[in-house]
This record gives sequence, structure tokens and C-alpha cells, in this order.
Amino acid sequence: MRASQDIRPVTYLKTHPAELIRDISASRRPVVITQNGTASAVVVDIASWEKERALMAALKLVAQGEQDIRAGKHEAQETLLLRLEKKYRS
Repeated sequence: MRASQDIRPVTYLKTHPAELIRDISASRRPVVITQNGTASAVVVDIASWEKERALMAALKLVAQGEQDIRAGKHEAQETLLLRLEKKYRS
């Protein structure tokens, strides 16, 4: 699909669902669905959606880690390793 084809009205989705899914799966490009001239949904292939979800989860973990560091909720690597070694030796 070309950029000019990445926006489709909801009627196209209703009348050509199999074709739309086939094109999206082949191109790996999302398609914006409009309703009354306004963007209302995005259709993406499952592989791209899963990849995006995994990326968002990783970014959330990074953001939580940065928040913990700013809040002082961290310890030196050496201290952590010694604490874990002591815990699992006993």
C-alpha cells in the first residue's frame, strides 16, 4: 500500500475486509480508518501489534527504573551481589 492508501473510510473496511487484512499483512503498514471524515481507528497486522506491545512494556520498565533511581531506591551492584550471595548460601 502507498501512503495515499493508508487512510480508508469505514465503508471500505465493511465491504473489503479480507482485502484490507491481506494488504496490511503483506505491507506491515497500519491503515487509518475514518468515520465521517475523522480518523477513528487504526488497523495493524498482529506481528506489528505484538512487537509494539513488547516495546511499550520494555519502555515502561525503563521508565519505572529511572523513577526508582530519582527516588533513591537503588543500591550499588557490589552491595546487591553480596546480599544475594549471602541470602542464597544459607
